[in-house]
Amino acid sequence: MATVLMCRRFPRLSRVTTLVTTATHEAEGGSSRKKQQKEESLEKADARDDPAATIQLLNPLDYRVLYNPAAYTKSRAASQQHPASSSGQALDDDFTNSPQALQAIRNALPKAKAKLRPQQTVSAYFSKLQTKEEAEKEKQEMHNSKEDPRMFQKGRPEYRSLSFDRFEAVEPLSLEEGNSILLSVATHKDSQSPGAVASSFRKLSRLPVGQHMALLTKAQFGMLCGCAIENITSFSTSDLIDVLKACVWLAVPPSHPLLNACDSEFCRRVWDMNLDQLLLVADCWRCLERSVPSYLSILFSYANMHWKDLTLPQFVQLLYIIGEGRRSPVDLMQKVESMILKYLDSFTLEEVGAVCLGLFKSLSGISDHVMRRIADRVSLQMEDMSTYALVNVLKLLRYTRMDHLPLLKELGKVIPGRIPTINIQGIMHITLTYSSLHYFDEGVMAAVATSLPSKVTYCRSKDAAKFLWSYGCLDYEPPNEEEFFSNLIEQMHRKLHEFRKFPEHLLTGLLGLAFVRRFPEELIDYALRDDFVQKTRASKYELKKDLFTLGKSVEIECPSYQGSRLSPQLYQEMTEMVLNFAEQEIYVRPEIVEAASLLESMLGGPEYVKKHMILPHTRSSDLEVHLAMDGQPIPFNFKDCFREKTLKDIGVSLTDDLMTQLIKGRSDSQSSLEVGKEASSPGQGRGEAAQPPHAGHHAALSGGALTTTTSLELELQSGPGSAFSSLAWKQQPQKVKLAIQVSNKNHYCFCSKRLLGLHRLKRRQLQQLGYVLVELPFWEWFPLLKRTRLEKLSYLHYKVFDPALLRRAA
Repeated sequence: MATVLMCRRFPRLSRVTTLVTTATHEAEGGSSRKKQQKEESLEKADARDDPAATIQLLNPLDYRVLYNPAAYTKSRAASQQHPASSSGQALDDDFTNSPQALQAIRNALPKAKAKLRPQQTVSAYFSKLQTKEEAEKEKQEMHNSKEDPRMFQKGRPEYRSLSFDRFEAVEPLSLEEGNSILLSVATHKDSQSPGAVASSFRKLSRLPVGQHMALLTKAQFGMLCGCAIENITSFSTSDLIDVLKACVWLAVPPSHPLLNACDSEFCRRVWDMNLDQLLLVADCWRCLERSVPSYLSILFSYANMHWKDLTLPQFVQLLYIIGEGRRSPVDLMQKVESMILKYLDSFTLEEVGAVCLGLFKSLSGISDHVMRRIADRVSLQMEDMSTYALVNVLKLLRYTRMDHLPLLKELGKVIPGRIPTINIQGIMHITLTYSSLHYFDEGVMAAVATSLPSKVTYCRSKDAAKFLWSYGCLDYEPPNEEEFFSNLIEQMHRKLHEFRKFPEHLLTGLLGLAFVRRFPEELIDYALRDDFVQKTRASKYELKKDLFTLGKSVEIECPSYQGSRLSPQLYQEMTEMVLNFAEQEIYVRPEIVEAASLLESMLGGPEYVKKHMILPHTRSSDLEVHLAMDGQPIPFNFKDCFREKTLKDIGVSLTDDLMTQLIKGRSDSQSSLEVGKEASSPGQGRGEAAQPPHAGHHAALSGGALTTTTSLELELQSGPGSAFSSLAWKQQPQKVKLAIQVSNKNHYCFCSKRLLGLHRLKRRQLQQLGYVLVELPFWEWFPLLKRTRLEKLSYLHYKVFDPALLRRAA
């Protein structure tokens, strides 16, 4: 029986995904046989989808072929530490995944059979099949959240006295010497001085890393810790710091009783220590991953009192500690900006990144002026900046909502070439910066989309969600859109278990997909289930709005969807909440108030215009207007308008001729009566469309000002055929529903007329519901707000009564 290896190279993936059948001896149990059949069926399915290279290997009895994706990096690290114990040296590190390499495996396996167990042999050769490129990719994607933020400390020798140096060269202690120290501790446990105890900790911390865990479990080490606790107040400050540093080296658990005692003692001694010592101790606590809020509070108070004495390295290290502690001391942070400006030109680029990361992690506010100064420097030296430091600057830029165009333009030149070498979390933060700032750079976004499929398996649930959100927010579908989105959706499926803990990430990703018209029904069904909705209530984020937007979007855009839906009660609750917000914050905006008022005046009254949210789940307002197919306005907003219309000044009849007068700013020789008659008669082109159904107005220009009077005679001249007649409306049931969008710059990408994803979704859904969109774009409407009433009326007339709208509706 032979084992078959199916090697399938997926599109745009630089590594090979290997599926292995399980070769079993006939004597093995039924469960193994079932597993083999299942795996063989998977292979056959893959073989139908894609041609595959097939390799025949001799199948030794009684063993199973195993494949561990992480085997290469682990075995390689182990072999570097213990060369003599490595059993996988039959192939050198330069062996690549080539036909020659595979043939060599066939030839070598029988020879190695006598030396190694078959399972060890195959595992070793699979490890060697992993190329150097693959090993580098694994290494590149590994983000060390403890060490990466500390890279700035390598830039100045002063940091050696302020921080714990994990890479400090120390003379190793032999196992025999370690046992001798422990024996001495057990023999003299009641008579050891604090200095001797500290010395024992210093020496034991030099034991090989592999011995540390065993040391922590030894009774003699427990005795040593007990001696330290009993004499904690007798240690000199330098000895106590050495004990703490030894605990870092030995990876003592953060809840260990010795660390409890050290925490209390250092809090007691703060005011007797210098700032270097205080920062070093704080750094050790960070390395131990122990939360020490009391110590940090006292440290910050100390720093606040000695603010003017802080050196540049002390200031940067302090901001690092503030960031890692996720705390923003109010009194201290008021002085941070002055120190940043003082040292900004002297910071190394890595220190600039460290300062930004500290401010970002502690959620510290920073003025636009200081952020702009930081961005000014970075934009000039970006080529020389490490990607990690640059990403930290972008995090703060995103947090402060700073639209620094020179930096963003320079980023568009520098970052695309770096994308393939940046780990997935770094790429996510870069992409999220663009979407958060609403800045679209196709070069960057396309480079990310090209690189991401080969990295997608490294995405956390958060990363996949943020990528989907960013592309959806910017309404960008890259050239490889199907591959890009399908890979991320697959990763969302793989990370489904993580969404139970972080429900906000699932909703973030699904909304991003909805913006670009993608609705993965299985994920949506999961997100709209009652149990998942309950989980969202426990989130620290307000997720009801996201659920509302997603649920309603599915109703409109996925009529065949049969999965879970939100409850009517939740929809009602969210609708009321959104509408209340709109009443207080949106409808009162000057640009909307002015547009609604002028439309009412132009069309004939408030019953012709409705200011509301047609789609509350899209969180922006509309001005709704109805027109008959002949262009006449139709009254419909009677709910908001209960007043009589008889002999009431209800607006101005606007005709082409009158528009010409308004634009030219002078009166025509035509009489007021003729203007009224012309506005009432059919077949007059654009002028007809401008007339409200009950038009009968005296309109004239006098001295450049528009004056209006109401005349019953002119009203009656409309005759029985007037659109004002209710019978006429019954005879003309067809109508055009206009959804007038009063946009603002927040609906668009920065410095662009590219609509953002949420507003693209809204307009798409309005059209699906039968509305015709009319936009008053901010770059046209906002400048007009400062102009005359007549100019604004002229503009609105042009927008509402555009014949093309009726042609599109027809």
